[in-house]
Amino acid sequence: MKTALITGVTAGIGEACTRRFVAHGWRVIGTGRRGDRLKRLADELGEPFTPIELDMRDQEAVVEVGAGLPSVDLLINNAGYATEAVPLQDADLDPIRGMIETNIVGLVTLTRTLLPRLIERKGAVINLSSVAATYPYRGGCNYAGTKAFVRQFSLGLRCDLQGTGVRVTSIEPGMVETEFTVVRNGGDQAASDAFYAGADPMTADDIAASIWWIATLPAHLNINVLELMPVNQSWAGFAVHRSA
Repeated sequence: MKTALITGVTAGIGEACTRRFVAHGWRVIGTGRRGDRLKRLADELGEPFTPIELDMRDQEAVVEVGAGLPSVDLLINNAGYATEAVPLQDADLDPIRGMIETNIVGLVTLTRTLLPRLIERKGAVINLSSVAATYPYRGGCNYAGTKAFVRQFSLGLRCDLQGTGVRVTSIEPGMVETEFTVVRNGGDQAASDAFYAGADPMTADDIAASIWWIATLPAHLNINVLELMPVNQSWAGFAVHRSA
């Protein structure tokens, strides 16, 4: 039985990945900050699922958890979040630091801690980036910056791991309707609903299906970068400020 470590499994893409991999006979070790949700997921999925309560901002805990795990065939670095989409000059620094610690520092720390076992198993690393890594938007510089790091980190890691048999992929979704936007809007469900209304966005299951496909490809194939958008989403035009 293969084992996947998935971060951020208490909602959205991480939860959908957990269900899919368990349903296909994998053992999943899932981390998350919300212990009550981890317990519910463990009660539902049973023995194939091992919950670990973990805040990715706590680097000592990340190292401790990573060092204590058994052999792992797949690491899915899913945990992450975005601060409110406001211009940097209007933003508070503390939430930005927390996002960087989660989206970048925690991801790098856990990956480095697990790499010896992933190399031993000729496993795979799948990192959740975003289309924001490529396409900027007003108020998104901090989040986009973290996801651009994840994209470039993934490509650089591929170089470092050449010859080890370990595969590395950066997944870069556009609009996916999850709790992501609720969190970004300070818990405002109505604002999240309005954002997705009429857009027919992707779902967490859509992304989980893509991750499953990548994880189960033949060992000699590597998907470097996979960008996904719903059909109704494309790119904005250039923004031009004009003097009055």
